[in-house]
Amino acid sequence: MRIYSGIITFCPSEPMRSDQILQHFEDTNALLEGHFLLSSGRHAPKYMQSALALQYPADAARFAAAIAKQFEDKEIETVAAPAIGGLVIGYAVAAALNLRFIWTERQHGEMTLRRGFSVKPGERILVVEDVMTTGGSVRECIAALEANGGKVVAAASIVDRSNGAADVGVPRFSLASVDVVSYESADCPICATGDKPMKPGSRNV
Repeated sequence: MRIYSGIITFCPSEPMRSDQILQHFEDTNALLEGHFLLSSGRHAPKYMQSALALQYPADAARFAAAIAKQFEDKEIETVAAPAIGGLVIGYAVAAALNLRFIWTERQHGEMTLRRGFSVKPGERILVVEDVMTTGGSVRECIAALEANGGKVVAAASIVDRSNGAADVGVPRFSLASVDVVSYESADCPICATGDKPMKPGSRNV
């Protein structure tokens, strides 16, 4: 196992390259291989554990600055994220834009706005996620915010695992885009070998 003890270094005057970002995930042991049950219910042989990639605040700040740069002129009023994956990078993007940060979370299986958070009618919101696969969590977050009167104008993520295929209903931006295969549980070839999937966040994943 490689030990990561530094922070990512990118030239601030140049955009982050996709290969640099993916290399950072590898260097921080955040690109995992095995058999994983994704939040979408699909199975995959690879999983990107962004919590490991964002252990150092300076790393999160650099990713956030690159995302924030894309939305400086979009008249964003608030940054929001779906819990739990989007919390760190969402907060960092809000800090980079000097905006308020709120989040949605599941209650009884439904994504909701809790903890006293509220939005004004028509409030312009940017939704930020760490890694997007099907876009399901982002769509649920958007629905919860708009049900409370907000106007989600865009979405962003560090990595887009769908390679552009995920549709969240608003324009979106990702620092890196990759095509990682995933399967419906009934069609998963790894399951066919008798191997059981791990749910990320459990068993030290």
